Amino acid sequence: MKVRTIVYILLVIGIGALIAYRIKSNAEVGASGGRGPSIPTVSGMVLKPQTFKDNISIAGTLEANEQIEIRSEVSGVVESINFKEGSKVSQGQVLLKVNDIELRAQLSKAQTAKKLASENERRAKLLLEKQAISQEEYDIASADYQSASAEAELIEAQLSKTSLRAPFSGTIGLRAISKGTYVTPTTVIAKLVNTDELKITFSVPEKYGSQVKVGTSLTFTTSDSKEEYSATIYAIDPEVDITTRTLRMRAIMDNRANKLYPGAYTSVQLPLETVDNALLVPSEALIPVQNGKKIFILENGKAKEVDVEIGARTGKVVRVLTNLHPGDTILTYGVMALQNGSPVQVVLEEPEPLTQAP
Repeated sequence: MKVRTIVYILLVIGIGALIAYRIKSNAEVGASGGRGPSIPTVSGMVLKPQTFKDNISIAGTLEANEQIEIRSEVSGVVESINFKEGSKVSQGQVLLKVNDIELRAQLSKAQTAKKLASENERRAKLLLEKQAISQEEYDIASADYQSASAEAELIEAQLSKTSLRAPFSGTIGLRAISKGTYVTPTTVIAKLVNTDELKITFSVPEKYGSQVKVGTSLTFTTSDSKEEYSATIYAIDPEVDITTRTLRMRAIMDNRANKLYPGAYTSVQLPLETVDNALLVPSEALIPVQNGKKIFILENGKAKEVDVEIGARTGKVVRVLTNLHPGDTILTYGVMALQNGSPVQVVLEEPEPLTQAP
C-alpha cells in the first residue's frame, strides 16, 4: 500500500514538473514574439546633384562628301586614258580623251560656212545702205550668218567634251574601260570620290527633333574600330518622314587622314541636352506602379513611398524630375518587399559616378 502511494506521489510530481516547464517555455516564446518581426536591412544612397549629358544612340552611314560616276558626254573611241586607278586627281585634270577627228572636220566645215555667211552679211549690209536690196534680203543674209556661227559654236562645244576632265579633286576608282573602247554617254568609265571629308547620314525620332540644331557636335564609332570620331551637323531635312516618323540629318567630318571609307556603318552618340544639377538614381530603385513609377526614401527610420516622374535614362541610371530633392536618402536595393511606413535599417553606399559619358 505504501509503495503504491509513493508511486502516485512521484507521478504527480513528474506531471507537475512537465507542466511547469511548458509554461515557462511558452512564456519565453511569448516574450520573444512581443518584440515584433525583425527590421529589414536595405541599401541606400544620399542624392547629390550631378551633371547629366542626355545622349541618344543612333545608327548612321558614312558617305563620300562628293561622289560621281565618270561618263563621256560624247560618243567615240577612247584615244587615251590619263589616270591611274585608285590615284588622286585634281579638279580640271584631263582624265580621258575621245577621238575627235570627225568633229574637227565638221568644225572646219562649219567655220568655212561661217566665214562665207559673214562675208555675205557684210556685202548685204553695204547694198542695203545703197538701197540696192530690200530689208528682207539683208535680214536673210544676217540670219544665215547667225545660224552658221551657232553651228560652229555647237561643234566647238562638242569638241571640248572629247577631253573628259575631273569636276572636283578626289580619288578615282577602278576603271571599266580600256584604250580603244567605244564609249557613249551611258558608259560608266570609273567612279570619282572625294573622301577628304565624309558625311554621316542618320535619322532622329521626331520627338527629339526640336532638341537638335545645325552646328551640334556629335561623336561616332564604326563597326571595325572602337576609336571615337567627331562630326558636326550641317543640314537637317525640313520635314519628318511620315513612314518612319523620323527626321533625317547629316553631319560632316574631316577625313584627310583617310582612316574611314564611305558606306561604313556608324554608331552615333548624339547629345540632346546637358543638365548641370540633375538627380540621378539607379534603375533598380524604381518600382513600376499603375500610373508610373515610385521610389522609397528614408524618413524618420521608415520607408516612405514617393511617386516620381522620370526623364532620360541610360543603361544604369534614370533622371528623376519630380518629388526628390538633394540630400534625400533613397533606398536602392532590397526595396521590392517594402511597404509604405515600414521600419528599415539602411546601409549607406557611396554612389559611383552616375553621369552619362559625353
